[in-house]
Amino acid sequence: MNFDLTPEQMLLKDSIDRLIASRYSSLEKREAYRKEPLGFSEAIWAQFAELGLLGLPFSEEDGGFGGGPVETMVVMEALGRGLSLEPYLTTVVLGGGFLRHAGSAEQKAAYIPEIVVGNLKLALAQTERQARYDLADIATTAEKTDRGYVIDGQKSLVLAGDSADLFVVSARTSGEQRSQYGVTLFLVDANTPGISRRTYSTQDGGRATEIEFSGTIVSTDAILGPVDGGYPFLEHVIGETIAALSAEAVGAMESLHQLTVEYLKTRKQFGVSIGSFQTLQHRAVDMLMALEQARSMEMYAAMMVGSDNADERRSAISAAKVQINRSARFVGQEAVQLHGGIGMTMEYIGAHYFKRLTMIESLFGDTAHHLHQVARVGGLVAAA
Repeated sequence: MNFDLTPEQMLLKDSIDRLIASRYSSLEKREAYRKEPLGFSEAIWAQFAELGLLGLPFSEEDGGFGGGPVETMVVMEALGRGLSLEPYLTTVVLGGGFLRHAGSAEQKAAYIPEIVVGNLKLALAQTERQARYDLADIATTAEKTDRGYVIDGQKSLVLAGDSADLFVVSARTSGEQRSQYGVTLFLVDANTPGISRRTYSTQDGGRATEIEFSGTIVSTDAILGPVDGGYPFLEHVIGETIAALSAEAVGAMESLHQLTVEYLKTRKQFGVSIGSFQTLQHRAVDMLMALEQARSMEMYAAMMVGSDNADERRSAISAAKVQINRSARFVGQEAVQLHGGIGMTMEYIGAHYFKRLTMIESLFGDTAHHLHQVARVGGLVAAA
């Protein structure tokens, strides 16, 4: 099987690598972007639009560039290597994913061109405090009235929720609280009356928002996909997001491993570089092995995320997340150990990679959750 990138994919990789390397060349630059009003650089976001990155996964018919999971993987790896703060994952992969799979022709025509040029940012309002990682555990309600639907409920940990112009909101229109049937998705303007937001910093330097919907009225035109049938789309897009997040983790692990090896070469003890100690060399190789295991599962996730078989797709994505989580924890912890005290200081970029990897480990399901998902279907390979 050929795992080489096509010439077009190599051009994409070169372009995004150069951009991220120039704009995220130091921790000081990243911290300056983080302190901007939206928590990221709007100038870099505009550059994403100029390069066509914001339209990458959308079809040419919808105004995009017809990229697939591999192209998304290439971009997300680069963003991971640079610890990019821009809301690419939430807007293009998450929000854009719902529009691609569930949006009507009118919704696509209205919103996708605005995403492509950088004028519209999206966020998914899905997680609720009681739900843990159960996508179907939704207590937020949407009651049908003669004016449309009235949404009431609370959503937690809405990534990039403070900068979003449009929310994809999951709400229950029928069924029991944990039933997969009865979930409906809505596109809700962030400035709609009845929405209140409270934003806070996350440990990796990003932002998340607690959102309350109180008598928030939306029209029937805001419905994304079929009424009561939003769960399959929710599961599918979250799967695509996990695949993209896996690529970001691989990019971050790659940079952290390189940073650690360089430190071992330059840090001296007893008159020699500590990288000359065989035990530390072995530990650096162990980090590389964990990175390559994660890379193989990242590629597997990118291959399987488009599968028409929902069960195969689900188990593949969960298996990839298990390995990504394990590798991220191992590489992060080893990097801190090999750096010593400096590995935990916020003035050193290595600590920020570690914090981002720790955040990724729990996003959209921790190791135990996804291991249970794989075991529940009997594993990736059926027993003989």
